[in-house]
Amino acid sequence: MNTTQLSSNLYTPDLLGDGYEQQVLNYPDDYEGQVVATLIRKKSKQPTTKAVLYIHGFLDYFFQTEMAAQFNAQGYDFYALDLRKYGRSKLAHQIFYNVLDLHEYDAEISQALDIISQEKHDKVLLAGHSTGGLTATLYAAHHPNHPLIKGLWANSPFYDFNLSLVERKFGIPMLSRIGKKLPKVKFPSQLNRWYTTSLHKDLKGEWDFNLEWKPTSAPTVQLSFVHAIHTAQKEIHRGVKLNIPALIMHSHQTKNPKKWGVDATQSDVILDVKHIKKYAKKMKGDISIVSIHNGLHDLVLSALPVRKQVYQELFQWLEQKIN
Repeated sequence: MNTTQLSSNLYTPDLLGDGYEQQVLNYPDDYEGQVVATLIRKKSKQPTTKAVLYIHGFLDYFFQTEMAAQFNAQGYDFYALDLRKYGRSKLAHQIFYNVLDLHEYDAEISQALDIISQEKHDKVLLAGHSTGGLTATLYAAHHPNHPLIKGLWANSPFYDFNLSLVERKFGIPMLSRIGKKLPKVKFPSQLNRWYTTSLHKDLKGEWDFNLEWKPTSAPTVQLSFVHAIHTAQKEIHRGVKLNIPALIMHSHQTKNPKKWGVDATQSDVILDVKHIKKYAKKMKGDISIVSIHNGLHDLVLSALPVRKQVYQELFQWLEQKIN
């Protein structure tokens, strides 16, 4: 890669303010046209060679400033990607999240790691939430000798669809096959309607984020996405080998509330935590699995006492495994 394109003078102030910076990463046109991703960073107050690279989930983008501040306080420079067709990176001609294969994201993950390396870091924690946890897990498995990646943190990774056994064994494979041939076909989504509602400060939560980039509902999902996820999950289900220590975190329970109530504030309402545990246990390597009592799907957006436990568990693990 041409290192002149990785210069720190390509950063501009980010929409989050408070010292956050971003740079736009450009890629060859794909099946929709122009493609970009966005790398966001927030540097620790003290010079450090340690960094974290965070990858968001489905219908999501990076806005979790408390998480970045926690890493900064622990001596990590914080980096996050808004993947192509999400958040800051979504262009007018693109369909949100439209991807045919999760390997498409390898380009921005690899370039982000190159930039982090050029910026004088030699230890990187690769982190991902939900779909980002699935993507990060496979990236780590596919790059076992990457010189920077020293650990993996998966926050409620999307290792299986939260559906019945029949739907997972027969329905999803059928939709995946259709999605391979007819990627633009849409199918009704079963995402829980209370999840984003439980988070946003103007609804029933405490966090501020762009509701166009992280909406309260997704009535349909493109079958291209089902195919891409199913293909990636099949590899996870066979069992992957990781050459780095991995911390897999999940809530202690899954609920599917039909109306607003306490379950929406103390549960994973998106994924089945039993699936996360099952497939984390199939991985080969130094794998730690931690259940977080009353955690939300994005554990770092849970209630304050819950996320304090998340960070305590995370940084204790990092102290043992990476520092």
